[in-house]
Amino acid sequence: MFKRILVAVDGSDTAQQALQEAIKLAQELQARLRIVHAVDVVNLDLGTEFPNPIEIAEALTKGGQEILRKAQAVAKKAGIAAETHLIEINMLGHRIAEMIAADAEAWPADLIVICTHGRHGLSRLLLGSVAEGVVRVATKPVLLIRGKWLVL
Repeated sequence: MFKRILVAVDGSDTAQQALQEAIKLAQELQARLRIVHAVDVVNLDLGTEFPNPIEIAEALTKGGQEILRKAQAVAKKAGIAAETHLIEINMLGHRIAEMIAADAEAWPADLIVICTHGRHGLSRLLLGSVAEGVVRVATKPVLLIRGKWLVL
């Protein structure tokens, strides 16, 4: 069934849940696991006062590499030898969701696992979500992992 599972992580608690689900699936199905993180260094809002866009891009890339290192360590602790890939968006017009779907196609994955952040209402309409975008453009099956809600 699913022999190549791609999971997208962003460092959030919800992404941790998605990673745990992907690890469980990889264990149960004896599947290969690829952990990806996307860094958008082109579409930074440079209208705000950033000291140096190159430094910001380098910091984002370094942060992404750290997210992948931690996720790979979690997989290794669970007995899964996962590979990692940092997706760097460095061309205008490319979006994170499209690049995750393209990476899943190129690898090639049998399943994409990604978390949702549970946005509702106006913020969802205005912002959309990476998970929603992946579902829209991916040619591979997508497993959405819904985050736990914090009620205030």
